[in-house]
Amino acid sequence: MDTGKLIIISAPSGTGKSTIINAIIGDPSLKLEFSVSATTRSPREGEENGVNYYFLTVDEFKDKIQANAFAEYEEVYAGCYYGTLKSEIERINNNGKNVILDVDVMGGINVKKLYGSHALAIFIHPPSVEVLRKRLLARATDSIEEIEKRIGKAEFEISHAQQFDRIVVNDKLETAVDEVRSLIFDFINK
Repeated sequence: MDTGKLIIISAPSGTGKSTIINAIIGDPSLKLEFSVSATTRSPREGEENGVNYYFLTVDEFKDKIQANAFAEYEEVYAGCYYGTLKSEIERINNNGKNVILDVDVMGGINVKKLYGSHALAIFIHPPSVEVLRKRLLARATDSIEEIEKRIGKAEFEISHAQQFDRIVVNDKLETAVDEVRSLIFDFINK
């Protein structure tokens, strides 16, 4: 078993990425540890620095950008940044674990470029854009306008799926979970 690898999971919103990650993260044969992201947003009630996120000021975040401390980062909206610290990946790898990253599609592509064959990039693909729209509507957490914005972004993200090492279609959740687990197992054991 080769630890110290990096697993990148990316997908359009509503595709089941978090559900799949939650289903496999506890599998002892994969030795996975979730990477804690850095953010400039304020902690929500019950959130702890270093557990839920690394909470940074905008200036601290920008200093880390200048120091090339991020594997990937994004300014989600003006003054609100999220990113993956290289030091977090190193910390997990040095503890004999494999890092699992839940990042957006462009972040996933950037991390794969940075870590190359040390990383496995998996794109979780919805069965279709129409199925994705139905899933987002069924969630009932967003307005119709927000759902259409997410669908537009999903179509853009899907157009980049071929830049990932593997594509898993989440048509049936159990099958997608098994396929992702198997891809990771094979990657860390080769």
